[in-house]
Amino acid sequence: MNFPYNLSGLRNLDLNYFEEIFELTKYFKKLIVEKKTIKEELRSRSVINLFFENSTRTLTSFELAEKMMGMNTVSFTSGGSSMSKGESLLDTIRNIDAMNFDYTVIRHSTPGIPLLLQKFTDSKIINAGDGRNEHPTQGLLDIFTLKEIYGDIKGLNVCIMGDISHSRVALSNIYGLKKYDVNVSVCGPVSFIPRDIEGLGVNVFHDPEEAVRKNDVLNVLRVQLERDAGYLIPSLNEYNRHYGLDERVLRSNKSIKILHPGPMNINVEIDYNLTVSENSYIFQQVTNGLAVKCAIFKLMNDNKN
Repeated sequence: MNFPYNLSGLRNLDLNYFEEIFELTKYFKKLIVEKKTIKEELRSRSVINLFFENSTRTLTSFELAEKMMGMNTVSFTSGGSSMSKGESLLDTIRNIDAMNFDYTVIRHSTPGIPLLLQKFTDSKIINAGDGRNEHPTQGLLDIFTLKEIYGDIKGLNVCIMGDISHSRVALSNIYGLKKYDVNVSVCGPVSFIPRDIEGLGVNVFHDPEEAVRKNDVLNVLRVQLERDAGYLIPSLNEYNRHYGLDERVLRSNKSIKILHPGPMNINVEIDYNLTVSENSYIFQQVTNGLAVKCAIFKLMNDNKN
């Protein structure tokens, strides 16, 4: 199968492409962990990381993956650009397109921007997060991590806990995990659970102890204060008291696995001790994210359309 020209989300990505990505991810991860040189197969390619929102893990891992693959890399942030002088987003995109980049990695606070970008450039687009819509590379690395842990994940019980209403990570995980027949649920206060979420085939918990007891995996999300999520709860201390994960909450299921896309707000959604416990696969996720991005660049480069 010819891998898609663009990666805008997981909702419409065929399961066969997931498997292609994961097979190649295994190869790249082995090289990364063993600190072996990755063949610079994309030496003649150029990429711009077009980030209109702050990022640590996503931007850094994209930059490192690009350099490992031998690409010419430029990173753009809107704060130091001509947009601060009044240039429109469309004009910025047109000017960047005139430089003929082979790839554009885009993060923006508005849902649908990666799809809009496809209308104004021939560059291959990778969505690094668009508003509350999707974050496909995060969804892929989360699923890959689960496959590393369990092998076959069909029938696995995975609960996404926290600020679901503002989370693009939640949606990409739901879309991706459902393709593998995983039993997906969400947990959080009523104000953090979208009213129509059950229409995506997920169950809803409001009691974190019940969610822990009935699931194999918790994918924990932070409260997204930058998207005004703080107005939906009395306080972060109150959220921590009712929904913060600590060793006490995990007593009913001591074998549960814990994921977190980061950044973590320690002592808000999760206790520090859990992040470094045997239950945690959080830092393994970061390594997997680097390998996933190498795999995606390689597969998209092989698309000759």
